[in-house]
Amino acid sequence: MPSAADIIRDSITEFSRLQDWMISVKETNPETYNSMHKRYIELKVTLSSLGVNLEQIDRIKE
Repeated sequence: MPSAADIIRDSITEFSRLQDWMISVKETNPETYNSMHKRYIELKVTLSSLGVNLEQIDRIKE
C-alpha cells in the first residue's frame, strides 16, 4: 500500500503534467481542455485534502 508521501508526490506530479497539457490545448482544443478540467478539479480536491498548499503549484487557478 502506498504511503501518504507517495500519494502526495504522485498527485503533485500528475497535477503539474496535467496543467502543462491544459495550457497547451486551451486555445486550440477547448473540448479536450474541458475533459482535462474534470481531472484537474479532482486532483485539486485530493491535494487539498492531503494538506498540500496549492498556491505555489496551481498555474491554472480556476
